[in-house]
This record gives sequence, structure tokens and C-alpha cells, in this order.
Amino acid sequence: MTSGTITFGTHIIGPLGVDWSTRTTTHALPTPLTGHSRRTATWRICLPAWRVPLGMHIDTRDVKVDWR
Repeated sequence: MTSGTITFGTHIIGPLGVDWSTRTTTHALPTPLTGHSRRTATWRICLPAWRVPLGMHIDTRDVKVDWR
């Protein structure tokens, strides 16, 4: 693998558990990766404060990886 991206779907959850909105964040993958190798990475997911009103919280539920 020589390139790729990872996309996170972060859900904005209301106080009663209702999913109000989903925001996506895309980052480049740490490449190159060789066969049978393993790598760990951490990505920061940022949302403006006005997108998460008082009493609501965020939950990253969806992750999509695209390798090239």
C-alpha cells in the first residue's frame, strides 16, 4: 500500500439519544505499509463548539479506510 485515507463519521447525539447530525473528517494514512506489518496511529477529531450544543455529546461510530 502506497497511499490511502481514513474517514471518521462523528455523530452529534442529543440528550435523549437522538442522532442529530453526522460530520465526517478525513485524514491521510501513515504509509507505506508492507505486508504483514502493523502500525498504530491516533487522529484528532475536532468539531466547533457551536456544532455540539449544551447537553449533547459526540460519538465517532463510523470508520472507512480507502487504500491505493
